[in-house]
Amino acid sequence: MGLILWRLKGSRRSPVSFFVFRAAQAVPCLYQKVALMTDRLNVLLIGSGGREHALAYGLKKSPRLGALYVAPGNAGLLALAEKADIQESDHDAVIAFCKANAIDFVIVGPEAPLVDGLVDSLSAAGILTFGPSKEASQLEGSKGYTKDLCAEFDIPTAAYARFVDCAAALAYLKDHPAPIVIKADGLAAGKGVTVAMSDAEAEAAVKECFDGAFGEAGAEVVIEAFLQGEEASLFALCDGKTALHLASAQDHKPVGEGDTGPNTGGMGAYSPAPVMTDALTEEVMEKIVRPTINGMASRGAPFTGILFVGLMITDKGPELIEYNVRFGDPECQTLMMRLESDLLELLLAAAKGELEGVSADWSDDVVMNVVLASKGYPGSYEKGTEIADLSAAEALEGVTIFHAGTAEKDGKLVATGGRVLNVCARGRSVTEAQRLAYQAVDAVRWDNGFCRRDIGWRAVAREKDTAQ
Repeated sequence: MGLILWRLKGSRRSPVSFFVFRAAQAVPCLYQKVALMTDRLNVLLIGSGGREHALAYGLKKSPRLGALYVAPGNAGLLALAEKADIQESDHDAVIAFCKANAIDFVIVGPEAPLVDGLVDSLSAAGILTFGPSKEASQLEGSKGYTKDLCAEFDIPTAAYARFVDCAAALAYLKDHPAPIVIKADGLAAGKGVTVAMSDAEAEAAVKECFDGAFGEAGAEVVIEAFLQGEEASLFALCDGKTALHLASAQDHKPVGEGDTGPNTGGMGAYSPAPVMTDALTEEVMEKIVRPTINGMASRGAPFTGILFVGLMITDKGPELIEYNVRFGDPECQTLMMRLESDLLELLLAAAKGELEGVSADWSDDVVMNVVLASKGYPGSYEKGTEIADLSAAEALEGVTIFHAGTAEKDGKLVATGGRVLNVCARGRSVTEAQRLAYQAVDAVRWDNGFCRRDIGWRAVAREKDTAQ
């Protein structure tokens, strides 16, 4: 019985495996091992960013994981998973791949395929999938949809107005001077939001949206009151009726140090966010997350998946800035390094509607993620530049590097995107994690890369004040 003479595919058993399984029942310890092996799941992970690399990192720790496939992947992901040569936008091809490769579970990482309804297509084909439906994904796909939900269910957020006409939006600005926030209604890769500190900047942002800078995403514009406070993010795992608080994080959207310059997809993050105390976390769950879950269910669009709650902690308490319907990027990387529970089991429980009574365990360590981006980002940048060496950085204890916009070309690692690498470091404090993260950043050999040098600056200052 020391050799298993068959190849398992997912949870399916061959005739030979059945007899081995039954024979093993006579030996309890062996039975447990065989039972575990026969319950392994083949998983398809959709996505190509740092978030998906981090999810693969978490999934690989699960004893229930069988084969792991990824579509389309990146250079880092393909060291952990087998490439599925399919396009996420081709739903029929994704379904055919799942059936041909005995895929038991699909995890959809990015927002675009969620808003496109990939989960609906897979579910209709009988394939268990983690992520919200097309309708529920409107919480991220349309900022106006979320604002209307907040108004209907008394969820605290900034006052707002929606516009499909440029002239009407500009007229509104005359009565609502800066500072004010201009948002393209649809998906804009984290770049469709302008926090306008002057009237001229607000007018320019409105015109930019209606002039097509963000494509269809800017066909409608949401204008919001400016909220003053400290930003933080909270993540909740949802199964349509139950919401499980996971963890908090704080990211840095602007490209420049001191949180200046244009918004990006995220230049760095750390978890946990010190501002999110236990009392504040429960307040967010009670006033924002649970009303949202109940409201979506009452609309006939129960939310299943990850609810990423973007918050502003104001003098009045927590207020919702926006929802995302997937793990954040760069926040996910910090969460996956802190998570001590089985990620695959957690995602399965959510997909099956079985979250009630489930909990998640986390390391008390702080994890910081510093994003290395191509020079020029979030504007135009050169693609295909060589990343000469990561080995010195990866050799540092407590450091993990997650790939985002990377590929292997002619045996070399090259940058293919704007945000390229996520240099993550673990420490007992934000200050310690920050020190190690930048030590690792400085060990990366990539001439065309740049980063912010102040990720976590608020928390570091807070720790310094506490120590004095």
